Amino acid sequence: MKTIGSAGAVAAILLGLALVPTAASAQEGFKCKPGETYVMNVMVSAHPYWVPVYQGFKQAAEAMGCETIFSGTPDYDITKQIASFEQDLVKGPAGVLLHPMQSDPFIEPINRAVDAGVSVATFAADSPNSKRTAYITSDNLAEAKFAAEEIVKQVGNAAEYAVLENPGQSNHDLRVTALIAYMQANYPDMKLVGRQASNQDSNAAYRAVASMLQANPNLAALWIPEAGSAEGAVTAVLEAKADVLIMHADVTPTTLEHIKAGNIHMALNPNQGVQGFMGFLVTFMGAHPELFDPFNDYKVSGYNPMQVPFVDNGFAVITKENADSFDLNAYMIGRDPN
Repeated sequence: MKTIGSAGAVAAILLGLALVPTAASAQEGFKCKPGETYVMNVMVSAHPYWVPVYQGFKQAAEAMGCETIFSGTPDYDITKQIASFEQDLVKGPAGVLLHPMQSDPFIEPINRAVDAGVSVATFAADSPNSKRTAYITSDNLAEAKFAAEEIVKQVGNAAEYAVLENPGQSNHDLRVTALIAYMQANYPDMKLVGRQASNQDSNAAYRAVASMLQANPNLAALWIPEAGSAEGAVTAVLEAKADVLIMHADVTPTTLEHIKAGNIHMALNPNQGVQGFMGFLVTFMGAHPELFDPFNDYKVSGYNPMQVPFVDNGFAVITKENADSFDLNAYMIGRDPN
């Protein structure tokens, strides 16, 4: 398995603080009080992406004696996700690790939560203008560059390509816009012939790709910022019996099977367990900034000293050769999903 990026050193430092024998107060501080609870809130809560993330979140919490709750909305609806976030706050959690569906609508709810004393960190998608204290994700620019280079390697530097997109979700936007910009800057003979919003809807992706294939019989490659749309895209390509290289970010059990079958070239998958594990640690630290005294002006400025603008959890490249390592059912054997 090829892994790009790492947050392991940060995790080692944070956990190491709790294990230094002479630092009794730090060791006690890196433990939750009885009933201290942290929430992970997402949109489209049944999506398999969240499962390994929440497992990592729980593993960190259990190591520190903390309680966790998985929350969110089953719908792709910003209003419903904000409502679920506000319902979480009523439960009085110490912190929330949040995947905001859209950045700006979450500014006020996040700020209100932080002002009420709840630690909020974001993951996989961000709300950078809010008072959230930390953001953990894979490097979407690095993902886009890797995808662009792989596409050119496979289809040449003067071919037609297309993208699907999910406007409004920060990480998906960046994966698409960065790839297009990279192609324009480095491979000007690569021609973008299709760009349509599928919004993580496999049916919309199917229709979009079917239309692209009719209009562009020489289409050579597709880049898709998430796996749900890739499910519909690969169906359209197979039905048309077209020779189109498909690459996407994230993975689902369905796209994993297509990778094994050779129908999808590869997927770039954020290290989900690391994302959840590190996400818990930064959320916990946001709730307990008294555990450290950084060399800055936080005391006079009055802000939470636990500020981490970006933690890179890295990403893995999933191919036919290593696909079995990403079997979610095998990973969950013996694990409590709740």
